[in-house]
Amino acid sequence: MPQVDPTARFEAELLRPADAGGGGWAFVVLPKEVSATLPRRGRTTVEGTLNGVPFQETLEPDGQQSHWLRIDRALSEAAGAAVGEVVSIELQPVEREPEPAVPDDLQEALTASPAARRTWDATTTLARVDWVHWVVSAKRPATRTKRIGDACEKLAGGAKRVCCFDPSGYYSKALSAPAAAE
Repeated sequence: MPQVDPTARFEAELLRPADAGGGGWAFVVLPKEVSATLPRRGRTTVEGTLNGVPFQETLEPDGQQSHWLRIDRALSEAAGAAVGEVVSIELQPVEREPEPAVPDDLQEALTASPAARRTWDATTTLARVDWVHWVVSAKRPATRTKRIGDACEKLAGGAKRVCCFDPSGYYSKALSAPAAAE
């Protein structure tokens, strides 16, 4: 059987977010046909190149059945890419999804609940990615605090997956790519 190349190749305009928070980063929105080749509609880690410069990043869902890619200043400078220019991108999913960075507040709550920690440790990496995404996607601090409490309660009760969380943002309309600056 012939080998299928999993690498997606496309060109996209490098956009500046309207609210970059002083970070000097940029982003691109993946074409839907490229996003459709990825293994999941939620957060997905890829490796690839930007104008030939290698990177590994986690794509974020855009709520429109696609993904967006955050490009930090170091990568855009190394690639000789400026906002407003069209860049060449190649990417493919990583062979094994890396463990998510667990925010300190969630880590503290898991440490305080041994039953929740046992279930957390027994879940898959992708399930942990979704739990973290559910917590960090909260827009208000009070919502985030509630989600951490709910996560620990559900995990302590044996739930290994986030129930009723749409990691793509498509059905809930809760996630989106950044708005591009004018």
